[in-house]
Amino acid sequence: MCLDKLKEVGKSTAREWANAMGYDTHNALAKVIRRIVNDTPDKLMVVYDHKPRYYQAI
Repeated sequence: MCLDKLKEVGKSTAREWANAMGYDTHNALAKVIRRIVNDTPDKLMVVYDHKPRYYQAI
């Protein structure tokens, strides 16, 4: 569900992604992002060399 919404939004920050999901703060997705990165890293591309980080569903 989260990755589907990220595909709709496209390349975005955690804040933009959380707003699209209907959350008020980006911290609401912090644990979800961590789980996706650890469990299925092939589904999420993270740009670490830029602050804030950009996320894109693959």
